[in-house]
Amino acid sequence: MLLRRLTFGAAAIALAAVAAPAPAQAATPSVPPGRVTVEVVGANGSGCPQGTTEVAAASDNTAFTVTYSNYLAQTGAGSGGTDFRKNCQLALRVHVPQGYTYAIARADYRGFAHLQRGAYAQERAGYYFQGASQTTRITHQVNGPYSDNWQAGDQTAYNDLVWAPCGEERNLNVNTELRVYGGTSSPQTLSFMSMDSTDGSVSTVYHFEWKECPAAA
Repeated sequence: MLLRRLTFGAAAIALAAVAAPAPAQAATPSVPPGRVTVEVVGANGSGCPQGTTEVAAASDNTAFTVTYSNYLAQTGAGSGGTDFRKNCQLALRVHVPQGYTYAIARADYRGFAHLQRGAYAQERAGYYFQGASQTTRITHQVNGPYSDNWQAGDQTAYNDLVWAPCGEERNLNVNTELRVYGGTSSPQTLSFMSMDSTDGSVSTVYHFEWKECPAAA
């Protein structure tokens, strides 16, 4: 199928948005000993139908990846009325070694976009811990004409990090959204944006920041 060949055949990765300069970081403790694991305990949304999302923690405890296999928004020829917007909310259970807590310091999003002249697409994301307020959702835009891989990164200053509560196991909720707008392009042409992979080669990466919990009194 042409769309799938386009999605995974492009070799170059282009930056769709320029990430903010790296903020000054506080002294970072070594990653926790033991094994950090991440599992999907809930998936809702048109971008992540059941069985189309996988998650895996890095062996060095520095990050985890989310891989989608059916996350594509499109508009124009052959598209349905709601195809221009796809979204996904994942509830993730992160198992952390005792005595440590974590925050998400950076998130790297990747995919492929094929946009006609006059069309544009947006990727938006945010996350929060169960029972807490959601972080600010950041939007990245790609303008047509464009037909290549895209990449966008969100980085949080150390003082603004949101930490998981020490001694509690709360779900990390990750929200993502793709939108494609035809703009001034011809409605007879097709534009799309994906954040998926059928072979595991395109993944979203969430980078941990670690710190030790205060000692119990």
